[in-house]
Amino acid sequence: MSQRITRAQIPMEDLTITPGSACQGCGAALAARLAFKALGPNTIRHGIPACPDSTTATPRVGSVYEGGGAMLTGTWHGLKAIGRTDVQVVGFFGDGGTYDIGFQGLSAAAERNENIWVITKDNEAYMNTGNQRSSSTPRHARTTTTPVGTLVKGKQEMKKNIPMIFAAHGVPYIATASVGYPEDLIAKINYGKTVHGFKMLLIQSPCPVGWRFDPAKTIEVARLSVQTGIWPLYEIIDGEKFKLNYKPRKLKPIAEYLMPQARFRHLTEENIAEIQARTAKQWAKLLKSDEIGQVIL
Repeated sequence: MSQRITRAQIPMEDLTITPGSACQGCGAALAARLAFKALGPNTIRHGIPACPDSTTATPRVGSVYEGGGAMLTGTWHGLKAIGRTDVQVVGFFGDGGTYDIGFQGLSAAAERNENIWVITKDNEAYMNTGNQRSSSTPRHARTTTTPVGTLVKGKQEMKKNIPMIFAAHGVPYIATASVGYPEDLIAKINYGKTVHGFKMLLIQSPCPVGWRFDPAKTIEVARLSVQTGIWPLYEIIDGEKFKLNYKPRKLKPIAEYLMPQARFRHLTEENIAEIQARTAKQWAKLLKSDEIGQVIL
């Protein structure tokens, strides 16, 4: 498991150059900045269509959505063939490239336990093409393809539980992180760098444009998602061992996270109560998993 670090231990060197395509308050750009600080320069970054496509001061290759898993696999085996097993092979993808279109190739790479990183900046929709819903989009959220109308109000399906899906592959390391908790995020990458095999880090990356909140509030929104239990921070080793990294004495009310975002402004009291109950149920399961140190699916 990862070891807690302090703010002073966060690396100072920046390896990302955020382009003009990144909006004010972009959580995904911050996720890239933090992740590549920890990964360091001895890294090859792989990209597929995502938002924003942050530039890094490391070698970069790109592919189509469907090719992410195969591209990472090929790069690792090529490096291994020439004896460069010291290089981190990293896919820095969006939720579409992990949860949806790219899932098949990543699942295959996980099944083979390829020695690669998959780092996902989860902004909960296809933001680079205008905020269309993905299977990462939460239930009830408004997107351009799940509008709020008279009969249907936002997305009707649940958010896919992708960390547990990949944990079921039995891979060495799965973790969640948040741009609101940089020490936790970097500690998890530090640990993952010591692990041989498939590694996945899912970083919740609030999008002010798609989620429709004040760009100055990105970190506040990110922290509220953790403090309310919507986005718990945890680690899973070998698909079995479990650790919850953040355990407040009492979770904050779910409305504190939902209401600053216009994508949820249409929610009724009944909707909020439903989300609150579902979150409490999931949180209780995670606390039990942490107590016994084992994943409860």
